Amino acid sequence: MFTIGDFAAYGQVSVRMLRHYDAIGLLPPARVDPVTGHRGYEAAQLARLNRIIALKDLGFSLRQVAVLLDDRVDAEQLRGMLRLRRAELAAAAAAAADRLAQVERRLLTIESEGTMPVDEVVVKPLPALRVAALSGTADSFDPRHLGAVLRPLLRGARALIAAAGVQAAGPDLAWFEPLPEGAYGVTVHAGVPVRGGVPYVLLPAVPRAATLVHRGSPESVLASIQKLARWVEAAGLVPEPPGREHFLTAGGEPSSWLTEIQVPVAAPAAPGRTPPAAVPSPLRPGGGFPRS
Repeated sequence: MFTIGDFAAYGQVSVRMLRHYDAIGLLPPARVDPVTGHRGYEAAQLARLNRIIALKDLGFSLRQVAVLLDDRVDAEQLRGMLRLRRAELAAAAAAAADRLAQVERRLLTIESEGTMPVDEVVVKPLPALRVAALSGTADSFDPRHLGAVLRPLLRGARALIAAAGVQAAGPDLAWFEPLPEGAYGVTVHAGVPVRGGVPYVLLPAVPRAATLVHRGSPESVLASIQKLARWVEAAGLVPEPPGREHFLTAGGEPSSWLTEIQVPVAAPAAPGRTPPAAVPSPLRPGGGFPRS
């Protein structure tokens, strides 16, 4: 079960949008805490969310989307619709190119549904890291919003250590925090691991994390993020923020870029014990932005 913040991150949408979909009955949460009113979502609901976004990108109204979903539009029909829309967007003005990329991301994710990266997920400890980091705020988990904030933060962090004559101790990384309940946006932290010599943020060691290396461009990372989310839930584990994204390589052809997605995990609370208060996961599913 994921918090609304976690689910927004895994679906690359805003918390505001999920609340609206709940209010109109398009995507109600799997569970609402009767005491706190906090919404809880399941990984299986990502499939419906993907279809809602895909149909919206095709130009359908939310009322029409509801009718189509109730008629059980299957993945093959959606693929046909999306391919048609892709052709229309390719012929449209340059201003529509960004919307085309969104359709492509959702299409890739829908086609990967039902697959589990059993051989790709590695569970391992994460070391403590000193990170020369800068922070900013993005409007949402949308890769366009995150990329606009993340790129200058990474450039600034690299300039900071270069001015101090300090060498990087590892690849660039980032971590993300949804703003508190009732606020909208994402706090973006990005920087370079160092051994000292400049002010740094200490990321503590993590005993156990589920990790997955994404191969490809930022536009194709959504499928990898959602695969890892399904794996964590199927393994009976609980994500524990903060997650990390390490940009292992980001030069050359986008198809060769590598981004390691790291999700700290723990076993669920024992029966009869009160679990700790839920904290939205700062992992966001739009990583692998190029170094620039």
